[in-house]
Amino acid sequence: MATFTIVIPFYQKEKGILSRALETIFAQTFQDFDIVVVDDESPLPADVELADAPAEWSAKIRVVKQKNGGPGAARNTGLDNVPAETQFVALLDSDDMWLPDHLRNAHNFMTRFGAECYWASMQESEEFYYHYGMAKLAEKEGGEVLAQAPLVLEIPNLASVMLKDWAFLHLSCMVIARPLFTTVRFDPILRLAAEDVLFFADCILKSRRTILCDAPGAARGMGVNIFHGIDNQSPQFLKQQFNTLVALDTLQKRFENRPADIASIAVYKDTTRRQALWSQAGRLKRRQSPDFSLLARWVMRDPAILGAAMRLGAGKMRVG
Repeated sequence: MATFTIVIPFYQKEKGILSRALETIFAQTFQDFDIVVVDDESPLPADVELADAPAEWSAKIRVVKQKNGGPGAARNTGLDNVPAETQFVALLDSDDMWLPDHLRNAHNFMTRFGAECYWASMQESEEFYYHYGMAKLAEKEGGEVLAQAPLVLEIPNLASVMLKDWAFLHLSCMVIARPLFTTVRFDPILRLAAEDVLFFADCILKSRRTILCDAPGAARGMGVNIFHGIDNQSPQFLKQQFNTLVALDTLQKRFENRPADIASIAVYKDTTRRQALWSQAGRLKRRQSPDFSLLARWVMRDPAILGAAMRLGAGKMRVG
């Protein structure tokens, strides 16, 4: 009978990370919630992590186990296990932490303004410098101010704004109402990148009203996530970029009748191609074999990567 159900996908190797996240949940100033932890075949099982949890925690936590399917599949399982009485779902990555007023602000402003989708700001940090808050977004894009202290705003055409730069959005700062959490799902195929971006777009497009709150809702922690250990020298980097391309193709279909949005997506696609090609050039430089199999799949799906390769090659020759 809780107002909120909190969905936490769990895949961690280090003890204490989930407990740290839960501590910030149980420190919330709004306490009407239950919790679904989806153990995605975690190396450190959720049951082990929760073995010493206080009794008052255990009464509110349900663990659902599944074969490893990645973060999107785990979140889908969580959404599929939300009780019928729940009004709102709040998402929290297991390695992140909430600020104390996150649920209170979400409940207050979503009920006050009839919103079905809500984001708070991500707390600023040096490690995750690319995230920025809603006040900065308002400076760039304008929007209608609904409340002050904290700043709450509504931005027309938010989906189009998001396609230009989605660094103001984060899953751990997101809350959705019943019309969304009963119908919108993550694409589980995208295990290494961009499953959140598609979900953001689908929720914004379906939501009757979406509002943004400048007050920080969450802080980034350090643990295993989909980007863990992946950089442009990693064997998984090309697959991550391919996942991004697949997501951008899907976004393009969502916005096919909106030329300006298609142009924004095209910019991201070109960046994705260049990053993929530079990563494979780097492998050659290190005397490692490129991933010819995945590159062939890429060419079949996206022949434009051949033109990107020619442009990069010509640019390198001019520099040389």
